[in-house]
Amino acid sequence: METVQELIPLAKELMAQKPKGKLVKLYVLGSLLAFFGVVLGIVETVCSPFTAASRLRDEEAAVASLQAARERQALRRQALLEKDKQPESVRCSRGFSHRQHAS
Repeated sequence: METVQELIPLAKELMAQKPKGKLVKLYVLGSLLAFFGVVLGIVETVCSPFTAASRLRDEEAAVASLQAARERQALRRQALLEKDKQPESVRCSRGFSHRQHAS
């Protein structure tokens, strides 16, 4: 079955035959599965605008949280750089005073 044109004559031939027993069950099962596929396709098509909007909101929230995390990380880096720029005497005296409080 490479093309749809080959499928149509095959379907006509199968319909011309009188199915018996297990073939009837197979036809019914195939028909039900095809019906459910069509119904699910219709439901998906109808619901797609709503799910797309929800997905867009989720993506925007993820981007916003990522940007906030990047800003916090940049502020931490800036604070570390400012701390490293302090004169050695200020850092040493602070360390000495912290050691005195600890004892």
